[in-house]
Amino acid sequence: MTRKLLLILTLAAACKPTQHPSVKPTGLVANKTMVVSARIEASEIGVEIMRKGGNAFDAMAATELALAVAYPYAGNIGGGGFMVYRTADGKTGSLDYREKAPMAAHEKMYQDANGNVIQGRSIKGATASGIPGTIAGIFAVHEKFGSLPIGDIMEPAIRLAEHGVVVTEKQQAQMDKYRNAIVEVSGPNTLLAHPYKAGDTIRYLAFAKTLRRIQKNGRPEFYKGETAQKLVEFLSKNGGIITLDDLAGYEAKWRDPIVFDYKGLKVISMAPPSSGGICLAQIIKMIEPYDISGMGHNSAKAIRLITEAERRAYADRNHFLGDPDFVDIPVKKLLDSKYLKKRMGTFSFEKATPSATVSHGSLQFPESMETTHYSIVDQFGNAVSATTTINDAFGSKLYCDELGFFLNNEMDDFSAKPGTPNMFGLIGAKANSIAPGKRMLSSMTPTIVEKNGELFMVVGTPGGSTIITSVLQTILNVYEFGMSMQDAVNAARFHHQWLPDEVVFDPNGFSPELLDELRKKGYKINEKTTPVIGKVDAILILPDGKMEGGADHRGDDKAAGF
Repeated sequence: MTRKLLLILTLAAACKPTQHPSVKPTGLVANKTMVVSARIEASEIGVEIMRKGGNAFDAMAATELALAVAYPYAGNIGGGGFMVYRTADGKTGSLDYREKAPMAAHEKMYQDANGNVIQGRSIKGATASGIPGTIAGIFAVHEKFGSLPIGDIMEPAIRLAEHGVVVTEKQQAQMDKYRNAIVEVSGPNTLLAHPYKAGDTIRYLAFAKTLRRIQKNGRPEFYKGETAQKLVEFLSKNGGIITLDDLAGYEAKWRDPIVFDYKGLKVISMAPPSSGGICLAQIIKMIEPYDISGMGHNSAKAIRLITEAERRAYADRNHFLGDPDFVDIPVKKLLDSKYLKKRMGTFSFEKATPSATVSHGSLQFPESMETTHYSIVDQFGNAVSATTTINDAFGSKLYCDELGFFLNNEMDDFSAKPGTPNMFGLIGAKANSIAPGKRMLSSMTPTIVEKNGELFMVVGTPGGSTIITSVLQTILNVYEFGMSMQDAVNAARFHHQWLPDEVVFDPNGFSPELLDELRKKGYKINEKTTPVIGKVDAILILPDGKMEGGADHRGDDKAAGF
């Protein structure tokens, strides 16, 4: 055999994942439908809608609203999000219902007379809020794909708000951590000022009334009706700048998703203004030529390969991205195979590549870790992957007790002052500067995967900049390392994002010997206790047509189905 032929065969083998024997599911298995989300109440409500004959898009609306009730930490109608979908006949698309800057917003709105950033103004209170997009997103999806009446879809979430939600231990910890900040912004008499304990039931009666009005009057209620008027009055009273015209002018936007192949898989993910799809595609295409399954799961060699691909992709992410309605993004160039091969040209298994030597990415933007994701597959073969947020935990901490929900602080995802460090010590990008009607950048990465032309996986997660790497590793865990869906979600994760130049690891998930081996190769290891690296909620279609849910144990996440 010639050396040339041997090289061709070796590369061909590297481009195919190891053939794993049939893997026994370790998560919930369902025959026809499944919802995986941050709370069991939301997952069960989504399934309830499908039991009544509704499809995945009906369940999307129901699940989103149920999370707004049961999980106010990130679930919302005062924020926004992204959705990627695949219909039963294989058509794919995505919806951008990300928040937008009010028309009175401007580039220097968070600076004082001397041009210095006013600390906290883009984080807490009414001045931090962008125009909410969640209700517009729900109604856009229903108008295009809905099968049941919207009133029937909304009813279970309203019923949940009226009857109340039982506080979990993890939810109590969240409320305890942020109670003082909520009281500081919203006052001592606001609903969540009360020190609720695990086992208590919280009834969201004001929120139920708001949802009842939306149920009766439709989308215009939130953007033009009584609810809009009350919301604008409340925000104005608290120093906000969102107007009735801002609300009336908001529209969710259908966008073409980012679509790419990986060793026999077809991956469909979110396009800008989310950086998720492009960054995920770059990382996956950079590691594709290598036999990663042969390296072993979370081995030092596999970690080095993935880390170096992440380093290069995140450098590009921080340099090029912005709202595509305002900034030209060279998507084709960023995903070009020759370009990505050149990006990996300096990679060596023997030594870490210092981030300082990696071009591009001299600019960064901050993003909160507090988001939530849900995945849905229905009995008809439709699939939805959606990630939604109010940015920080409990958003801006501003709770409208009359309407019953928190407002987002998404304006902090803009650059408060391009070219100078913000409160996180990060330098803001000009492409992400504030402008009227502009959407702020995001890392949200709702993703759907096909195999052999059929639905294979629905996946996504919260986690700020760690979202992309968490989705990546979950896909690899199943496809390259032969894990069940639940085991893939449970597995320890790691993360590198170009700057700071360090690898962050799930606490207690990696041996001291492995970390020492990486140090010897020049990698800086973050051994501190870190925030959770993602809370993945995913669904895998099994060979027999059933589906397995992967609900992340790092939260209260649960799967439901039938």
